[in-house]
Amino acid sequence: MRTITVPLTLINLQDDGFHLLVEIVVFGEKLFAVVDTGASRSVFDKALMEKHIQELSMSEETQAATIFSTTETLHGIIPQLKIGGLRLKGYHAVALDLQSVTDTYLQLGHPAIAGIIGGDILMQFHAKIDYQKRLLRFYK
Repeated sequence: MRTITVPLTLINLQDDGFHLLVEIVVFGEKLFAVVDTGASRSVFDKALMEKHIQELSMSEETQAATIFSTTETLHGIIPQLKIGGLRLKGYHAVALDLQSVTDTYLQLGHPAIAGIIGGDILMQFHAKIDYQKRLLRFYK
C-alpha cells in the first residue's frame, strides 16, 4: 500500500477551536480546503464550480452534511483534483455556497476556502491525521 503524505495548516479560530487546512489544486489553481472529518462528503465552492464547469446540475437529494449549511446543492465533474500527491480524475463534486465561510476566514486573517475535504475522500483512501506533525496521510 502506497502512502501519500500531505502537509496540513492548523488555524486558530479566535481561541474557540481549530480547523485543519490542506492545499489543493483544482482547475489548475492552488487553493485551500478545510479537512472536516464530520462532513459526510467533500464539497467545493459554488462560485468556483460555476466559473469552471459549464454543466452543473441541481440536486434534490439530501445536502452534504458539513459544519456549514446552504440551501442549494449543485453537482458537476472536476476534471482533476490534487491533494498533495493524491490525484483524483473525473471527481464527481458537490457544490455549495461557501462564501460566508471564506468571508469569516478572511476577517480572521486566514486564507479563502475553496472546499471541504470530507468523509468520502478520507474514507476511500484510509486517511490518518497526525495533529502533532500536522500531516494528512492517504493510503492508496
